[in-house]
Amino acid sequence: MKKGLQWKLILTLGVTALSIFLFFPPQDKIKLGLDLKGGIHLVLQVMTDDAVTIETDTEIARLQEQLKKKNITFKTMVKGDIGNFTIQGLGADQEAGLKGVLDDTFQEWDYSFLGDVVSLKIKDQAARYLKEQAVTQALETIRNRVDVMGVSEPMIQRQGMAGDRIVIELPGIEDPERVKNLIKTTAILEWKLVRAGPAPDEATLLASLGGTVPEDAQVVKGDPNREPGFYLLDRVATVSGKDLRTVRRSADEWNSPAVSFSLNPEGGRRFEKATGENIGKQIAIILDNKVISAPRVESIIPAATGGIIRGRFTPEEAEDLVVVLKAGSLPAGIRYLEERTIGPSLGADSVRQGLISFLVAVVTVMTFMIFYYRLSGLNAIAALILNMVILFGALAYFHAALTLPGIAGIILSIGMAVDANVLIFERIKEEMALGKGILNSIATGFSRAFSAIFDSNLTTIISAVFLFQFGTGPIKGYATTLIIGLVANMFTAVFVSRLIFDVTVPKTAKKLSI
Repeated sequence: MKKGLQWKLILTLGVTALSIFLFFPPQDKIKLGLDLKGGIHLVLQVMTDDAVTIETDTEIARLQEQLKKKNITFKTMVKGDIGNFTIQGLGADQEAGLKGVLDDTFQEWDYSFLGDVVSLKIKDQAARYLKEQAVTQALETIRNRVDVMGVSEPMIQRQGMAGDRIVIELPGIEDPERVKNLIKTTAILEWKLVRAGPAPDEATLLASLGGTVPEDAQVVKGDPNREPGFYLLDRVATVSGKDLRTVRRSADEWNSPAVSFSLNPEGGRRFEKATGENIGKQIAIILDNKVISAPRVESIIPAATGGIIRGRFTPEEAEDLVVVLKAGSLPAGIRYLEERTIGPSLGADSVRQGLISFLVAVVTVMTFMIFYYRLSGLNAIAALILNMVILFGALAYFHAALTLPGIAGIILSIGMAVDANVLIFERIKEEMALGKGILNSIATGFSRAFSAIFDSNLTTIISAVFLFQFGTGPIKGYATTLIIGLVANMFTAVFVSRLIFDVTVPKTAKKLSI
């Protein structure tokens, strides 16, 4: 063997063996994407303004408590537009005390005084932070819910580097409707005091109030399957799902499915205070802006006791409610922007068609290379086969899913690999036409073709990186296989192909089959 070839041969054999080890057996190591396996694809938009609204409710309750401790009197607090609320009827000579409270504990809010009315607005930076956290928390919450359901190999990620959209791909789902319901359930759980209701319609509910809703109240519709009718509730929640400590499926006194809960110390203290002050009144339990139960408070409920949620649940509904509450409520509502369901039979057809297109492309390219470049074409075919081996090994190593666009990326990388060999072979033929020796022509051909091969592969890789970074599932699959194929091509077309020539062409060669 020629001097200096041993390490090149060992490296090539090592890369080949490692790649085969990584993806064999392929049916276990190569994951199929949604379009090949079947499942559901969802694009969700997080309604980030909801997070600011929830934070406003929490801060109103906290400020009310602070002012009560400081003996600062006011008439009412009214929530306005998103991230705004007002304190109305501020007591005389109370401005200094209120300013002290706001400066000490409400630094994320801007405020202004106009007579006995104080307007508060959340600062832009704080609002942006809440919206960003809402998307991040929604991503984690959805991921937790999917994990509890036992979905294998889900893809849940943010669309792009920022923004309020989440892409979800769940392959092999047998009951898409239940999964979609679990994902989209905001699970914003609130307890609010009932002022009036239930009533058959909103007009009847507000008849005694002149048909207008008080500024510190809201009308909420009951769940038609559990608590039909309309209710007039306090606008600010007494406690919410954020105050939950534990939640589990249980049964009520009639042995019907229910959900038991306990609260954290702060939430339990507020709940105890609210029940103690409102014995004989109703407290509505609201899930995703629908009243699911409105029990009457018969006695004070101690902070450590917790409670039970009844709502005429089926066993499956009770279990699903436990799942979403355990995973955590979504910090904001979500809206479906895109939804696709791919059946297993369609996925099988895609696998078959993709495999056929792949084989046709490979066989056509191989036939052309042998026909046009003769024995040197076998060199290109060997490099091409190794390129595919490395590509599938890398897919298995990175746990990347093979998608239909990914197969298109593989076919394109095959074309780029062959293009590299064509550039090299044509350079070699040009050098031989000038009368140079075989070995000298091979060395010069590889040297002079390298810059063109490197530039074309690098620019394509840069484009593919941007596709991977900003694209969604199918585009990412295309970019992944294209990037891996091009990197492998730089190794096989330049390094391995040259090695094959060095091993097979003797120093005394007078002709080259090319």
